[in-house]
Amino acid sequence: MTKWIGAVLGAGLALVAQGAAAQQSEDVSFAPGNYGTMITGMIVGHEYRDYRLGAQAGQELFVDLKVTQTDGFGIAYLNILPPGSDDVAIYVGSMDEDSTETVPLPEDGTYTIRVYLMGNDRDAGASVSYAIDVSIQ
Repeated sequence: MTKWIGAVLGAGLALVAQGAAAQQSEDVSFAPGNYGTMITGMIVGHEYRDYRLGAQAGQELFVDLKVTQTDGFGIAYLNILPPGSDDVAIYVGSMDEDSTETVPLPEDGTYTIRVYLMGNDRDAGASVSYAIDVSIQ
């Protein structure tokens, strides 16, 4: 019986730990008169963070991701997801040489900039701090 209780408690703690690594999101806005801003944050291991901002069809979204501190290899990535996306990106940062891109926006709505880790940094639970220069023109 003691083994069974331990297994149930262990499974419950595993579920709590998975919940703690859930994705986080926040809205991005620009100061009056500005068309851009700097976003800073940190992710660990399997986490990812979403930044949502509204835009119109025909505008261009500029992003430039820089790692500012890490206890791993220091490589973070970002994707840009269109409005209503089921995790399908219109820009995939891991397929690019750098993390700087200007993306034409195909429709009106809320776009998501998703920051994440891959490979050893993700699997080892590394911490990566970053800054993203974001603007819409």
